[in-house]
Amino acid sequence: MPGRRRDSEGEVQERTRLKKPRKYKVLIHNDDYTTMEFVQYVLQIVFHHSPAAATRIMLHIHKSGIGVAGIYTRDIAETRVEQVMSLAREAGHPLQCSMEPE
Repeated sequence: MPGRRRDSEGEVQERTRLKKPRKYKVLIHNDDYTTMEFVQYVLQIVFHHSPAAATRIMLHIHKSGIGVAGIYTRDIAETRVEQVMSLAREAGHPLQCSMEPE
């Protein structure tokens, strides 16, 4: 029987299968006021991208209007969104960051 097995005394034991946690995309939204340099800074500091990757992602966000900064479990994604929003507020930028299920 799938999901069940018998122990040494013949009793049936249920197997518990763990599901992988759902992943969430952290999105950065383009605006007309936040500098490209600040977006690159956020991508490097918060999301740990290399300078080259941060530049590539920033340009995609600039051209497309939105881009994926990273993909994480829910708790980590929420923390990253909060970090971005906090850094943006402190720097006086209207940068927006959100998350959505992958």
